[in-house]
Amino acid sequence: MHPPDPYRFDLVVRGGLLADHERGTLAPGELAIRGGRVARTGPPGSLRDAPAERTYDATNLLVAPGLIDLHTHVYGGRTGLGVDADEVGVRQGVTTVADAGSCGSDHWDDFAARVLAPARTRVLSWLNISRHGLVHGTRELAGGPADIDVDATAALLVRERAAIRGIKVRMSASVLGDSGLAPLRAAKRLAATAAPERGRVPVMVHVGNAPPALGDVLDELGPGDVVTHAFHGKPGCLFGGGTAPVPQARAAYERGVRFDVGHGSASFSFATAERALDAGLRPYTISTDLHRRNIGGPVHSLATTLGKLLALGLPLPDVLACATAHAADVLGLADALGTLRPGAVADLGLLELREERVRLTDAAGAVREAPQCLVPRAAVRAGTVHPLAPTPKAAV
Repeated sequence: MHPPDPYRFDLVVRGGLLADHERGTLAPGELAIRGGRVARTGPPGSLRDAPAERTYDATNLLVAPGLIDLHTHVYGGRTGLGVDADEVGVRQGVTTVADAGSCGSDHWDDFAARVLAPARTRVLSWLNISRHGLVHGTRELAGGPADIDVDATAALLVRERAAIRGIKVRMSASVLGDSGLAPLRAAKRLAATAAPERGRVPVMVHVGNAPPALGDVLDELGPGDVVTHAFHGKPGCLFGGGTAPVPQARAAYERGVRFDVGHGSASFSFATAERALDAGLRPYTISTDLHRRNIGGPVHSLATTLGKLLALGLPLPDVLACATAHAADVLGLADALGTLRPGAVADLGLLELREERVRLTDAAGAVREAPQCLVPRAAVRAGTVHPLAPTPKAAV
């Protein structure tokens, strides 16, 4: 038996447009993979004669870094919201999903065994500051200090640093009871405590109905922290009932707080997002908040959500960056994910930009028409191709 040829590639992808965030370009090119890593990229024809176990014809497709959904709920069987990770992951052309607070310190071992271990999709976690996560319902912080196990959460942040990428806190009236800003401040203290041992620990904050007021929440956040549902249309939105963004929103944006879409069932408004774009407040990341109650609409998928920002005029390279390079940066994984750079993990999204008029619906039921849509055709996860069946019509 002959040893494997060290110069032979496992997969060569030809014929597509490579999405290069570093250069801000979409250009024809070819890409080779070996050992689950990007081995080489080059212009058309540069890998024509390269020996490879397999080739993939990406003609008329975008070859993007693997799509990353920064906000999902995939703790199926233990929470009322959870869906299967692969259902919203590789089966939708997404290579990495981050569960956003379904699990807290009490249930981590079960979550790891039930969700992380069997998934073909890479599953990461925003660990809920509440020890219960969403296992006992959606008022996980209404019981006061007893809802937070400081020691167990701190230990997990260090021990499970590869999978747990940050802390999740839901800061809205329906969740908190009388807890106010205390859970967010506890999350920030824990992040600071863990940082010397594992590096930066961002905090992702769900915002919605006050109290607490959005401005008070934003004042607690620092560079690299994430405001998810940033573009909701509820009374306490970015504009606070006025014509200009609330002052704390502008200040937070300028000091590096990351604004995330987090579409969800009730948390993305075309009108709010359009006003924010006009005001210069652009989403840093685009995520779905996909769960059992919205996968059938209005969210559907990450690709559909990306299409909604395209419909509002965000350029295609920027839209792709929001679900690749920017998401990887938030997760502290910019060297490994979200890039086509040689040496990076060979996660790819193979996408069709289809010229097809579609009707897109936000969380409030408002409809926008768009002349094109993004349709995933395959996902490559660490060098393994996961093809998708052709989609006859884009979901709306």
